[in-house]
Amino acid sequence: MQGKVVVITGGTSGIGQVAAEKLAAMGARIVLVARERARGEATLARLRGFGPAQAHTVHYADLSRLAEMKRVAQEIAAAEARIDVLMNNAGAIFTDRRVTEDGLELTFAINHMSYFVLTQGLRERLLASGPARIVNTSSNAHTRARLDFNDLQMAQGYAGFKMYGRSKLLNILFTRELARRLAGTGVTANSLHPGFVNTRFGDQAGGALSSMVRVMKLLAISPDKGAETMVYLASSDDVGKTTGEYFYKCKATPPSKAGQDDEGAQRLWQETAKLAGLPE
Repeated sequence: MQGKVVVITGGTSGIGQVAAEKLAAMGARIVLVARERARGEATLARLRGFGPAQAHTVHYADLSRLAEMKRVAQEIAAAEARIDVLMNNAGAIFTDRRVTEDGLELTFAINHMSYFVLTQGLRERLLASGPARIVNTSSNAHTRARLDFNDLQMAQGYAGFKMYGRSKLLNILFTRELARRLAGTGVTANSLHPGFVNTRFGDQAGGALSSMVRVMKLLAISPDKGAETMVYLASSDDVGKTTGEYFYKCKATPPSKAGQDDEGAQRLWQETAKLAGLPE
């Protein structure tokens, strides 16, 4: 990873922060995308301790808003001559259904749309930097989820865990279609389940969901453990040419049947591009 550039969302806490620190310690220069300035500056200070010579940077954006997703992608593409790894890791879960200014359900916007828009915005930099890697954080919460193109964002029958699970299924399908589209370019795309990790995740969910998540965290693994597969996919020579796979504990693992729906993945790409206002 010496001298390589790693862009990471959700890198100011939890597994994202641990992954950023470990990759910085391996010699990578980290480009953070953060929402909160105080947390971003604190993480940047920590990264300088791991790799003081790498000139780590941070960009600020609200990844629930399409305009912000596009702006920060443009800023990073303009600032960076190359990008060796893009790690889409930002994620959230909410008790009640919330809608953004773009008319998107909030979990869907952060957990799925930001992955798509940021990746598309940095696509040319990644292609020019090949071999390069895209690493998308998903979850085994996808296993009970199903696609429903008639109500992709759960306007009907919304439930926080259910919407979160669906968003993680979308991460896997996005990764599969992305890998198909990038075949032969030298850019790989893989997704992963980090395990259930004791992080800030779910603290802002609200209501009983926040309380439930706090109790569940008593059985969770540490962020250090949860970040292992992220770091592996970003750095290991073993997976330098592996693409379109779903990983758990640093091993390729079949996702659910719904997570292997390539026709659904292609349609999801088309529908997402329309929502984002981007070409397919």
